[in-house]
Amino acid sequence: MNIILVSGANARARTITVDWRHWVVGGLTLLTLFITFTLIFNFFTLRWAAAVQHPWLQAIVLADQREEARRAQERVQGHLNAMAVRLGELQAQVLRLEGLGERLAKSAGLKPQELPSLTPETAPGRGGPISSLPQKALSEDEFADLLKSLSRDVELRADQYGVLDALLTQDSANRKFLPTAMPVTNGWYSSNFGYRIDPFTGLQTFHEGVDFPAEVGTPVVATASGKVIFADTHPEYGKMVEIDHGNGLTTRYAHASKLLVKEGDLVVRGQAIALVGTTGRSTGPHLHYEVRLNGAAQNPVRFLNVNVADGSLGARKRDLR
Repeated sequence: MNIILVSGANARARTITVDWRHWVVGGLTLLTLFITFTLIFNFFTLRWAAAVQHPWLQAIVLADQREEARRAQERVQGHLNAMAVRLGELQAQVLRLEGLGERLAKSAGLKPQELPSLTPETAPGRGGPISSLPQKALSEDEFADLLKSLSRDVELRADQYGVLDALLTQDSANRKFLPTAMPVTNGWYSSNFGYRIDPFTGLQTFHEGVDFPAEVGTPVVATASGKVIFADTHPEYGKMVEIDHGNGLTTRYAHASKLLVKEGDLVVRGQAIALVGTTGRSTGPHLHYEVRLNGAAQNPVRFLNVNVADGSLGARKRDLR
């Protein structure tokens, strides 16, 4: 663009050429002036509004503050809802752990009420001096991370307790097939496993079981669950019951006065299978009890759960060898 300027004094003409650079400089100058004017205007306007406290301007400011507070409340509520969901999951997992704890207690032979309960009064004490390092409150993200970490720990403990519960359940089932119960209630022994003087011949012979003196008619119970493989009269054992517990383990109950089971019956631990008597090669009422592994006689004391304190079976520690 060419601009021609004519002076009236000397009738001389001057030409000014305006290119794109001039337009850019002029536009930037106008934009700068506009922004500067706007800022100055807003500054003095806000100072005036703050000074006079105009109700209309205050209403606008309060509306903005309410909108910001509403958005902040929505964000906080969203975080609370998410944490409430995680808390519900943790509560469900804690209930699962309580159930597992009760089953583990029963498997271990404890009553659930005997387990120590964690309450504010019984919780382990904690304390210590105030740290010299600066303290700070937890942020929402830090709290969420801690909650997530706690949830993972609870899940891990639940899985570990589940495996332990399965192992204890299996172990408990296996123990039911081990002859660890007493065959006669409140029984005591009159003859050990091993060499002794035979009451009929007076010679030293090997005694393959343990004798429990008891009155005739005293119930004889199975020391473990299993299947009856013999229930009849034997020339030396008299009326006898033999039970197979699996894995080559069997038990014998001899000299009974009456048999309460027959061959092929399935019996459970603690079930009455016979009554004490003195049939067969016997000098008086008693139960002759044997434990055999693959046909070889074993010391029953190694299996029976008895108190090693009084005159009952197992009172002598040498019998436990």
